Amino acid sequence: MDRLIRRLSSDRKPGRTAARAAEDGSPPPSAPVEPGVAGGPGGAGGPGGSVGMVEPGALPAAPEAGPEPCCPMRVAREALARPVRRRGKELENAIFEAALDQLTSGGYARLTMEGVAVAARTGKAALYRRWASKVELVIDALDSTLPRPYGIPDLGSARAELLQLIEVFADAICSRAGAALHALMAELSQQQAEVFKDFIVQRVIGPTKDTVLDILRRGVERGDVRPDAVTPLVADVVPAMLMFQVKVFDRGLAPDFAARLVDDVLVPMVRQP
Repeated sequence: MDRLIRRLSSDRKPGRTAARAAEDGSPPPSAPVEPGVAGGPGGAGGPGGSVGMVEPGALPAAPEAGPEPCCPMRVAREALARPVRRRGKELENAIFEAALDQLTSGGYARLTMEGVAVAARTGKAALYRRWASKVELVIDALDSTLPRPYGIPDLGSARAELLQLIEVFADAICSRAGAALHALMAELSQQQAEVFKDFIVQRVIGPTKDTVLDILRRGVERGDVRPDAVTPLVADVVPAMLMFQVKVFDRGLAPDFAARLVDDVLVPMVRQP
């Protein structure tokens, strides 16, 4: 009998009771709740309290941290750095604009494919699919923006036609393309200059000379240009003066540059005596 009483007494201990409950699958009996403790009167589970049991002496749980407030400047920077979906000519124009901006602001030496890609809000892969190097990219960017000297109409006089031709290039020299060309020519090494020199000869100087010769030939037919003035040396004057302005002057041209070049230099050279 004494042995049975001791066993029943030991079964009432919390550890033994929990173990027995785990063995037979029955829920453990609830522990007595003291006043002021969670679940008791005035406790967390009592009237006015929150549901849940808290061990005596335990610290309350820290509140969950809310979302970190967004910084407007950071959000704007991330939005500007995010690539924009563009294709074909639209993407190409954005890349050309970025290349000219980089060339004008930082110079050719500091221009990088990665920098152009970031400024154009695209990936470097989009650039390298089209251009193998920044040399090719810069040449195509300039080619897309520099004016083409063809298509000067018959205006009735050699003076008017020469004036229109020079004004087109004068406007280009004062544009972003002209500033980029000036920055390029100002810092290139001799080896690099050869590549761009070939581009300038084929894209600017050669076509301009051909157009000047066409204008002079029309002037001969009208009688306002003498025949012996239609020579390559005379035609060289226009592109030579334009490239001189690009090479030497970086603040643009005077508003009357085209008119003075035509009236003070070209017309006296080619007009009939």
